[in-house]
Amino acid sequence: MTRERYSELGKVILDSAITVHRELGPGLLESVYQFALLKEFDIRGIRYVQKAAVPLFYKGFDTAKYFEIDILVEGEIILELKAIEIVLPVHEAQLLTYLKLANKKLGYIINFNVPLLKDGFRRRVLNY
Repeated sequence: MTRERYSELGKVILDSAITVHRELGPGLLESVYQFALLKEFDIRGIRYVQKAAVPLFYKGFDTAKYFEIDILVEGEIILELKAIEIVLPVHEAQLLTYLKLANKKLGYIINFNVPLLKDGFRRRVLNY
């Protein structure tokens, strides 16, 4: 995927999340925001997989464990959704770990429990 495509998708993701936040506001469950965001993606023709399972390997050995990405956009961008008071460093570490283990370059944490969504939208890059 080209940098231009990553940028283009990032704009669509942000605009979709802002639309959801404007419609619903803060204070709801994460699952509600996920449903609405996926509907926005459907409307905009964005491909995604929700609750994408990624196997966990250790030194080439399959641990038979999986971690679950909230939303994988276009097979390349990881979205970690939150509806919490404050995004903590552990949430940032979670996204970076998902990026590393899934071998992806770009991810976003989107916290819908904020007055302005731009304050809850964080972009993270790994080996970009």
